[in-house]
Amino acid sequence: MKSVEELREFFRQDRYATDATGIEILEAGDGYAKVGLAVRKDRHMNAGDRVMGAVYYTMADFAFAVASNPNAGDEPITFTLSSQISFLTAARGNYLTAEAKAVRKGRRTSFYAAEIRDELGTLVATVSSTGFTMES
Repeated sequence: MKSVEELREFFRQDRYATDATGIEILEAGDGYAKVGLAVRKDRHMNAGDRVMGAVYYTMADFAFAVASNPNAGDEPITFTLSSQISFLTAARGNYLTAEAKAVRKGRRTSFYAAEIRDELGTLVATVSSTGFTMES
């Protein structure tokens, strides 16, 4: 498994998550990742002055990518095959985290569950993702 810094370097190529959105990798392990985001009013809010739903989804999808590819760049890569998001409540804090954990890891398919929380610990959304591992 690669170190967190090596994973940060590899996943900098995911420019939508890292550059456009501003998500950072906080922790990573085989089948696990935690990412974070400082919410910016000028960048992440919808017209109703709430965090845009796409922000939550992007965080969960990015956490899934990191968790399901602990050796990113060195072996076949896992991509999202399908996912489902449930929005539970609006975030109240200014910092969000998303944690993705493997529920099942098969040879070609996997299933992950992610939770997005605000800095107050409020569970604001959940995402389930099915991944497919592609040979190089």
